[in-house]
This record gives sequence, structure tokens and C-alpha cells, in this order.
Amino acid sequence: MHAIVIEKPGGPEALVWAEVPDPEPAPGEVIVQVTAAAVNRADVMQRQGHYPPPPGAPEYPGLECAGVISAVGAEVTGHHVGERVCALLAGGGYAEQVAVPAGQLLPIPQGLSVQEAAALPEVACTVWSNVVDIARLRQGQTLLVHGGGGGIGTFAIQLGKALGATVLVTAREPKHEQLTALGADLAIDYTTKDFVEEVKTFTNGHGADVILDIIAAKYLARNLDALATNGHLVTIGMQGGTKAELNFGTLMAKRASVSATTLRARPAHEKARIVKGVRNAVWPLVNAGTIRPIIDRTMPMAEATEAHRLMEASDHLGKILLLA
Repeated sequence: MHAIVIEKPGGPEALVWAEVPDPEPAPGEVIVQVTAAAVNRADVMQRQGHYPPPPGAPEYPGLECAGVISAVGAEVTGHHVGERVCALLAGGGYAEQVAVPAGQLLPIPQGLSVQEAAALPEVACTVWSNVVDIARLRQGQTLLVHGGGGGIGTFAIQLGKALGATVLVTAREPKHEQLTALGADLAIDYTTKDFVEEVKTFTNGHGADVILDIIAAKYLARNLDALATNGHLVTIGMQGGTKAELNFGTLMAKRASVSATTLRARPAHEKARIVKGVRNAVWPLVNAGTIRPIIDRTMPMAEATEAHRLMEASDHLGKILLLA
């Protein structure tokens, strides 16, 4: 088969479409013949040498894909060759085939093509596990989403609205019209406005009950300032650095909580639990059309170099898909 390999850490040109050995299913795994894989910020970090795959994971980038099962390993029940699926991966999506633990498979939602479904597993599992499973967002609360124009952000807007929350997002101004059309109640241009003041003004001083953050260190103090009493800050990215001073006085005065998680390195049984939660709680919303994948563009997988350039420019809205 062919896959995108990283010859050495570096810029987008480090990605090379090359012939590699076919995967074999271990017990509990299936082989998926990949139709499409989505590009995520974590793939860029891996290419740069900052986010290596966990032990035992494929070395190729790609945290989600969709396709057709072509082989079933020992100890797998409930799945068969020819079944159309999408999957959460620890790596390996940028390839023509990938081995996937059966617990990380999801059915193709009603009304979506296999190609479209590739845009969903990683974002759905990330947003649901953080915003719902950890932070317990519920009807009537306010959710602030940083990076509202990306794959995570566009999904979080839709899930937040489906749960009955007020959704605020930060994004550059050219994306605002599309984000409000998706359901965002307020879009804040973080390059020209102070998001803390905008959030406080919009909520009459209450603040955001849940903040989904991709920036980390650079935004820590400001996120705590924007957080409501009894609020929950969940950080899933480190685009603004890894170290900052935490003011426990502010945290304690607000009786607030701070969580930081990654999905990729979790053991298979934890991922299977999250995938099950998504299948039960989120997939009905996708089947009903309440949540839909937001796809900026599709490109041949061999052109992953250009896809990474687009990702780093941050001018896209939603997901960039690579077609095998």
C-alpha cells in the first residue's frame, strides 16, 4: 500500500507519499480500506517532531478516517468485511489501509457519504469527552469555544447548540458570518477585541460556564477571568505555550475547575468508552441532521503537503479531507 511518511521532522515538504508494508490485523482489530482521512492540528505537530505517535500506533499521521472493512482479526465480533465505517485512530489515517481496534469504529451516519464521515470521529470524540463527559455542559449554560473556525470549533458550536447552550466563539472576522450561521450566538475577533470583555458584556457579567481552549499558557489567566462561578475550563491544545502561572485565588474564589486532556495517547479501553458515548449521545444528532460535518475542501492524499500548508495558514473553515 501507499502512505504518507515523515522522512524527518520539518515543514510540509517532509510529508512523502511512499510505498509501505500492508498492515495486518492484531487480535481485536480490523483493517479499514481508507476512503478519506481528515487533517488535524496534531498531524502538523507530529510532522514537526513535537507529537510522536504512542507506542504501538502506526507511524503515519492521521487521527481519523472512514472507509470499508477489508479484513477482520481474531476476537472481533459484530463487524464484517465490506462494512462501511469511520474510525478514531492513534495514527495511520494518511494511508490506503489502517489497522483499527474494533472498539474505535463508528457506523457511517445516515445521509452521509463515507467520505463525509471521515470528518467526524476525532472531533466528535474530543468535543464530547471534554465538553460533556468532563465539563458537563447542559441546557441554559454558556460555552466559549476558542478556534471556532476549525474542525473542533465548528463541531463544538453545533453540539453546544444541540444541548441548549449559548455558544460564543473566537475566530478571525472573515469567518464570523459562517459561524453564526452554524449557530454561534456571538463571534469574537480575537485579533481586534478582548474576548474577556466581550464575554462578560454578552453574559451580563456572568461569564462562560464552560470554556473549550486550544491555546493553553497564553490564555490561562484570561480564560479564568472569563470563566463563570462554578465554571470549567478544559484545555485540549497548546498553541499558546505549555507553561503559565495559575492564580489559585481566582480559581478558588470562582469555585472553578481546570482540566487538560489529550485523546491520542489514551489506552484502547478508554477510547472505546468515549466512542461508545459518542455513538449513543452524538450519533443520533448527526443521523437527524442536527449536527453535520463541515468540510472546507478535499484533496488527494498524495497532496498532503499542500493540505498542511492550508492548515497552518488557518484560513480554512471546518475540516480538510485527504482522499486515498
